[in-house]
Amino acid sequence: MGQFRILGAGVFVLNMLDSDAYQLDSNYNGIDVDRNKVYKIFVANPIVKFLEKSNSVYTLPELKAIAPEGSDFSVLESLKPTLIIPLLQKNHLEGILFFGDRITLEEEEYSDYEKKCISVIASLAAVAITNAALVERSSTDMMTHLKLKYYFFNILTDKLTKVQKEGGSLSVIMFDIDFFKKFNDTYGHACGDYVLQTVARMIKSGIRGQDLAARYGGEEFTVMLNDTKKEDAMTVANRIRSKIEQFDFCYEGQHIKVTISVGVSTYDSVENPVQSPKLFVDQADQALYVSKRTGRNRVTFADPKILEENESAQ
Repeated sequence: MGQFRILGAGVFVLNMLDSDAYQLDSNYNGIDVDRNKVYKIFVANPIVKFLEKSNSVYTLPELKAIAPEGSDFSVLESLKPTLIIPLLQKNHLEGILFFGDRITLEEEEYSDYEKKCISVIASLAAVAITNAALVERSSTDMMTHLKLKYYFFNILTDKLTKVQKEGGSLSVIMFDIDFFKKFNDTYGHACGDYVLQTVARMIKSGIRGQDLAARYGGEEFTVMLNDTKKEDAMTVANRIRSKIEQFDFCYEGQHIKVTISVGVSTYDSVENPVQSPKLFVDQADQALYVSKRTGRNRVTFADPKILEENESAQ
């Protein structure tokens, strides 16, 4: 921004491998945006195909003059860009970079030299986005868009080590969809996928950005809650459980009742100084089993007495 004397910049990127739009989200600096608006450039927009075959940078008037018929410029126009730069990697449009207002003594166009420099930067930015996307995709379950089990354990290990050294609280929640097999058997696997994806979205929407949700395996999910004690973790777990119980799951006109069973465990340096992430998750999983065994659609906390009773029952 300093090199080219611009006051703001932003980049539209695909959020997911199967996303249907490039989205601005929070990838901007110095740009005046409406925080109540979602800024998207849809993949189906003819301008996307055009930029994918382009190796140039454009002002908005230049782009509008040569873009295919039917191109929608409304989102870009609302951002008032002074330059639009496609981010290309191996003939794929990884993103759309745009510059905002420019500091000049008078109305001044970007020079050919500046455009050449910007194109070099754009190629490096495209590589960076590609590499970041590869890391994201390798650690994400494509069915639910939640993190994978191994990634969850890597992060949990770091967080647990930190609270062991510095103090604080950390909680883990395990979720399991009750009678999940019946959805596949009764309505087909596509229905089972719909239930998995919907439950995953509701779990993710029920936690904070600093927390982490993952697909543990099959119809099981797990959540790590940062800086969260027992009472707050139980509140979060019950809120998600209740939200799913009350939600109208409708698949091809069929209204389906879905509930989840939940187990919660909390690290505490005095009451539960758990030493390993596996044991930590196992505690929540045992509490989940108690919820299953005692009627389902409920939340159980992994206190020592309950865990001992569970082992005896098994």
